Amino acid sequence: MRVALVTGGTSGIGAATAEALQAAGYRVAVNFASHAEAAQAFAARTGIPAFCWNVADHAACQAGVAHVESELGPIDVLVNNAGITRDTMLHKMSLEQWREVLDVNLGGCFSMCRAVIGGMRERRFGRIVNMGSVNGLSGQAGQVNYAATKAGLVGFTKSLALEGASRNITANVVAPGYTDTPMVEAVAPETMARILSDIPAGRLATPAEIARGVVFLVADESAFINGITLSINGGKYMA
Repeated sequence: MRVALVTGGTSGIGAATAEALQAAGYRVAVNFASHAEAAQAFAARTGIPAFCWNVADHAACQAGVAHVESELGPIDVLVNNAGITRDTMLHKMSLEQWREVLDVNLGGCFSMCRAVIGGMRERRFGRIVNMGSVNGLSGQAGQVNYAATKAGLVGFTKSLALEGASRNITANVVAPGYTDTPMVEAVAPETMARILSDIPAGRLATPAEIARGVVFLVADESAFINGITLSINGGKYMA
Protein backbone atom coordinates (compact mmCIF):
# COMPACT_ATOMS: atom_id res chain seq x y z
CA MET A 1 0.00 0.00 0.00
CA ARG A 2 1.37 3.39 -1.01
CA VAL A 3 1.95 5.91 1.78
CA ALA A 4 0.86 9.51 1.14
CA LEU A 5 1.53 12.64 3.19
CA VAL A 6 -0.54 15.81 2.74
CA THR A 7 0.70 19.02 4.36
CA GLY A 8 -1.93 21.43 5.61
CA GLY A 9 -4.17 18.41 5.42
CA THR A 10 -6.80 18.89 8.11
CA SER A 11 -9.09 21.43 6.43
CA GLY A 12 -10.14 22.72 3.03
CA ILE A 13 -8.43 21.33 -0.05
CA GLY A 14 -5.87 19.45 2.05
CA ALA A 15 -8.51 17.57 4.01
CA ALA A 16 -10.45 16.72 0.85
CA THR A 17 -7.23 15.48 -0.76
CA ALA A 18 -6.35 13.33 2.24
CA GLU A 19 -9.79 11.76 2.28
CA ALA A 20 -9.77 11.19 -1.48
CA LEU A 21 -6.39 9.46 -1.27
CA GLN A 22 -7.63 7.31 1.60
CA ALA A 23 -10.69 6.32 -0.46
CA ALA A 24 -8.37 5.46 -3.37
CA GLY A 25 -6.50 2.96 -1.21
CA TYR A 26 -3.53 4.96 0.06
CA ARG A 27 -2.29 4.90 3.61
CA VAL A 28 -2.49 8.61 4.45
CA ALA A 29 -1.00 10.98 7.01
CA VAL A 30 -1.59 14.71 7.28
CA ASN A 31 0.44 17.57 8.65
CA PHE A 32 -0.85 20.68 10.43
CA ALA A 33 0.75 23.65 12.18
CA SER A 34 -2.14 25.23 14.11
CA HIS A 35 -5.75 24.69 15.19
CA ALA A 36 -4.86 21.50 17.04
CA GLU A 37 -8.42 20.87 18.21
CA ALA A 38 -9.74 20.88 14.65
CA ALA A 39 -6.87 18.63 13.55
CA GLN A 40 -7.68 16.15 16.31
CA ALA A 41 -11.34 16.17 15.30
CA PHE A 42 -10.36 15.49 11.67
CA ALA A 43 -8.14 12.58 12.72
CA ALA A 44 -10.87 11.13 14.93
CA ARG A 45 -13.48 11.40 12.18
CA THR A 46 -11.37 9.98 9.36
CA GLY A 47 -8.86 7.71 11.09
CA ILE A 48 -6.08 9.60 9.29
CA PRO A 49 -3.21 10.38 11.68
CA ALA A 50 -2.28 14.04 12.01
CA PHE A 51 1.24 15.25 12.80
CA CYS A 52 2.09 18.76 13.98
CA TRP A 53 4.98 20.82 12.63
CA ASN A 54 5.57 24.10 10.79
CA VAL A 55 6.68 23.52 7.20
CA ALA A 56 8.58 26.82 7.33
CA ASP A 57 11.00 25.14 9.76
CA HIS A 58 13.46 23.05 7.74
CA ALA A 59 14.63 20.92 10.68
CA ALA A 60 11.02 20.32 11.74
CA CYS A 61 10.22 19.00 8.26
CA GLN A 62 13.09 16.53 8.46
CA ALA A 63 11.98 15.36 11.90
CA GLY A 64 8.30 15.29 10.90
CA VAL A 65 8.91 13.12 7.85
CA ALA A 66 11.02 10.74 9.94
CA HIS A 67 8.18 10.51 12.48
CA VAL A 68 5.58 9.77 9.81
CA GLU A 69 7.78 7.14 8.18
CA SER A 70 8.46 5.47 11.52
CA GLU A 71 4.72 4.94 11.96
CA LEU A 72 3.41 4.43 8.42
CA GLY A 73 6.42 3.45 6.33
CA PRO A 74 8.35 5.23 3.55
CA ILE A 75 6.51 8.12 1.92
CA ASP A 76 5.65 7.42 -1.71
CA VAL A 77 3.38 10.41 -2.32
CA LEU A 78 3.86 13.97 -1.08
CA VAL A 79 1.23 16.66 -1.53
CA ASN A 80 2.55 20.11 -0.61
CA ASN A 81 -0.72 21.83 0.21
CA ALA A 82 0.22 23.96 3.23
CA GLY A 83 0.01 27.65 2.45
CA ILE A 84 -0.85 31.03 3.91
CA THR A 85 -1.83 34.49 2.71
CA ARG A 86 -0.83 37.88 4.04
CA ASP A 87 -2.66 40.04 1.53
CA THR A 88 -2.00 43.74 1.05
CA MET A 89 -0.91 46.05 -1.73
CA LEU A 90 2.83 46.16 -2.34
CA HIS A 91 3.17 49.77 -1.23
CA LYS A 92 1.80 48.72 2.17
CA MET A 93 3.47 45.29 2.44
CA SER A 94 5.98 44.77 5.23
CA LEU A 95 9.13 42.71 4.88
CA GLU A 96 7.64 40.34 7.48
CA GLN A 97 4.51 39.79 5.36
CA TRP A 98 6.68 39.07 2.33
CA ARG A 99 9.03 36.68 4.10
CA GLU A 100 6.34 34.82 6.04
CA VAL A 101 4.46 33.86 2.89
CA LEU A 102 7.64 32.87 1.05
CA ASP A 103 8.88 30.82 3.99
CA VAL A 104 5.68 28.77 4.24
CA ASN A 105 4.49 28.50 0.65
CA LEU A 106 7.79 28.17 -1.19
CA GLY A 107 10.30 27.38 1.55
CA GLY A 108 7.98 24.74 2.97
CA CYS A 109 7.76 23.04 -0.41
CA PHE A 110 11.55 22.96 -0.65
CA SER A 111 11.97 21.57 2.87
CA MET A 112 9.32 18.89 2.46
CA CYS A 113 10.61 17.78 -0.93
CA ARG A 114 14.14 17.74 0.41
CA ALA A 115 13.04 15.49 3.27
CA VAL A 116 11.48 12.83 1.02
CA ILE A 117 13.44 12.98 -2.22
CA GLY A 118 16.38 10.83 -1.07
CA GLY A 119 14.13 7.92 -0.15
CA MET A 120 12.14 8.24 -3.34
CA ARG A 121 15.32 8.13 -5.40
CA GLU A 122 16.56 5.05 -3.55
CA ARG A 123 13.25 3.23 -4.04
CA ARG A 124 12.93 4.53 -7.62
CA PHE A 125 9.38 5.71 -7.12
CA GLY A 126 7.75 8.94 -6.05
CA ARG A 127 4.82 11.22 -6.72
CA ILE A 128 4.98 14.88 -5.70
CA VAL A 129 2.14 17.35 -6.21
CA ASN A 130 2.64 21.00 -5.31
CA MET A 131 -0.48 23.08 -4.76
CA GLY A 132 -0.33 26.22 -6.90
CA SER A 133 -3.07 28.74 -7.60
CA VAL A 134 -4.82 30.45 -10.45
CA ASN A 135 -3.37 33.66 -9.00
CA GLY A 136 0.14 32.31 -9.51
CA LEU A 137 -0.68 32.10 -13.22
CA SER A 138 -2.76 35.22 -13.76
CA GLY A 139 -1.64 37.47 -10.89
CA GLN A 140 -3.85 39.21 -8.37
CA ALA A 141 -3.73 42.72 -6.94
CA GLY A 142 -2.87 42.64 -3.24
CA GLN A 143 -1.11 39.28 -3.53
CA VAL A 144 2.37 39.94 -4.90
CA ASN A 145 3.80 37.76 -2.13
CA TYR A 146 1.32 34.90 -2.54
CA ALA A 147 1.32 35.00 -6.35
CA ALA A 148 5.12 35.03 -6.38
CA THR A 149 5.26 31.85 -4.33
CA LYS A 150 2.67 30.07 -6.44
CA ALA A 151 4.39 31.10 -9.67
CA GLY A 152 7.70 30.00 -8.16
CA LEU A 153 6.27 26.56 -7.50
CA VAL A 154 5.78 26.07 -11.22
CA GLY A 155 9.49 26.54 -11.99
CA PHE A 156 10.49 24.54 -8.93
CA THR A 157 8.24 21.66 -10.01
CA LYS A 158 9.41 21.62 -13.64
CA SER A 159 13.03 21.44 -12.49
CA LEU A 160 12.27 18.70 -9.97
CA ALA A 161 10.42 16.75 -12.66
CA LEU A 162 13.54 16.78 -14.83
CA GLU A 163 15.69 15.60 -11.93
CA GLY A 164 13.42 12.73 -10.92
CA ALA A 165 12.12 11.41 -14.22
CA SER A 166 14.79 8.75 -14.73
CA ARG A 167 13.92 7.27 -11.32
CA ASN A 168 10.15 7.14 -11.83
CA ILE A 169 9.58 10.23 -9.68
CA THR A 170 7.05 12.69 -11.02
CA ALA A 171 6.42 16.25 -9.87
CA ASN A 172 3.38 18.22 -10.96
CA VAL A 173 1.39 21.28 -9.94
CA VAL A 174 -2.32 21.50 -9.32
CA ALA A 175 -3.44 25.13 -9.66
CA PRO A 176 -6.90 25.56 -8.15
CA GLY A 177 -9.18 28.41 -8.96
CA TYR A 178 -11.26 29.98 -6.22
CA THR A 179 -12.50 27.15 -4.02
CA ASP A 180 -15.08 26.95 -1.26
CA THR A 181 -12.66 26.86 1.69
CA PRO A 182 -12.30 28.81 4.95
CA MET A 183 -9.59 30.95 3.30
CA VAL A 184 -11.97 32.07 0.57
CA GLU A 185 -14.89 32.48 3.00
CA ALA A 186 -12.94 35.39 4.51
CA VAL A 187 -13.15 37.37 1.25
CA ALA A 188 -15.39 40.44 1.43
CA PRO A 189 -18.84 39.94 -0.20
CA GLU A 190 -18.31 42.65 -2.82
CA THR A 191 -14.97 41.10 -3.80
CA MET A 192 -16.55 37.65 -3.97
CA ALA A 193 -19.23 38.98 -6.32
CA ARG A 194 -16.50 40.22 -8.67
CA ILE A 195 -14.67 36.90 -8.45
CA LEU A 196 -17.77 34.89 -9.32
CA SER A 197 -18.53 37.17 -12.26
CA ASP A 198 -15.11 36.27 -13.72
CA ILE A 199 -15.63 32.50 -13.47
CA PRO A 200 -17.38 31.08 -16.56
CA ALA A 201 -18.74 28.21 -14.45
CA GLY A 202 -20.41 30.80 -12.23
CA ARG A 203 -19.45 29.18 -8.94
CA LEU A 204 -16.59 28.24 -6.66
CA ALA A 205 -14.89 24.86 -6.92
CA THR A 206 -15.52 22.30 -4.23
CA PRO A 207 -12.43 20.97 -2.39
CA ALA A 208 -13.31 17.49 -3.67
CA GLU A 209 -13.02 18.69 -7.28
CA ILE A 210 -9.47 19.88 -6.63
CA ALA A 211 -8.61 16.67 -4.78
CA ARG A 212 -9.72 14.64 -7.81
CA GLY A 213 -6.90 16.17 -9.82
CA VAL A 214 -4.34 15.25 -7.17
CA VAL A 215 -5.49 11.62 -7.02
CA PHE A 216 -5.20 11.41 -10.81
CA LEU A 217 -1.65 12.77 -10.88
CA VAL A 218 -0.25 10.56 -8.11
CA ALA A 219 -1.55 7.27 -9.48
CA ASP A 220 0.98 4.65 -10.51
CA GLU A 221 -0.61 4.78 -13.97
CA SER A 222 0.20 8.51 -14.30
CA ALA A 223 3.94 7.88 -14.58
CA PHE A 224 4.23 9.67 -17.95
CA ILE A 225 2.60 12.87 -16.68
CA ASN A 226 5.46 14.95 -15.36
CA GLY A 227 6.22 18.64 -14.93
CA ILE A 228 2.73 19.88 -15.82
CA THR A 229 0.45 22.44 -14.23
CA LEU A 230 -3.11 21.16 -14.03
CA SER A 231 -5.42 24.17 -13.77
CA ILE A 232 -8.78 23.45 -12.15
CA ASN A 233 -10.56 26.79 -12.17
CA GLY A 234 -13.90 26.64 -13.96
CA GLY A 235 -12.43 28.48 -16.93
CA LYS A 236 -11.41 31.60 -14.99
CA TYR A 237 -7.83 31.82 -16.28
CA MET A 238 -9.00 31.17 -19.84
CA ALA A 239 -11.50 34.01 -19.49
